[in-house]
Amino acid sequence: MREYNGIDRPAFTPEFIESLKADEVFVFGSNLAGMHGGGAAYVAFRKFGAVMGCGVGLRGQSYAIPTMQGGVETIKPYVDEFVAFAKDHPELFFYVTRIGCGIAGFRDREIAPLFAEAVPLPNVCLPESFVKLLA
Repeated sequence: MREYNGIDRPAFTPEFIESLKADEVFVFGSNLAGMHGGGAAYVAFRKFGAVMGCGVGLRGQSYAIPTMQGGVETIKPYVDEFVAFAKDHPELFFYVTRIGCGIAGFRDREIAPLFAEAVPLPNVCLPESFVKLLA
């Protein structure tokens, strides 16, 4: 566990997230069209305010990072944009799911390096598999 803004948080993003505190955001892999029909994107849509037709950025308590438009190099700019957003919003705590490692078909070892700059951020929680690869 770790503490952020006076609240105990897990050290790593839980595999399944059923609810969020008021300052928490669910970060998920999406497609550019914002069709959140499966995986974590569907969870974001059903539970955390993701909006159909919006495949990038913050909506409700969800933050979409497109992962379905090509190779890892096409995901990196969106991850960089997310990291900058997290830095600019210390009032929020972000749970990054294993974006791109489900329906998009990437492996953790391909995606984890994109989040290297997020590791030191106290308000970003990464999957344990990503953190182990970045250690």
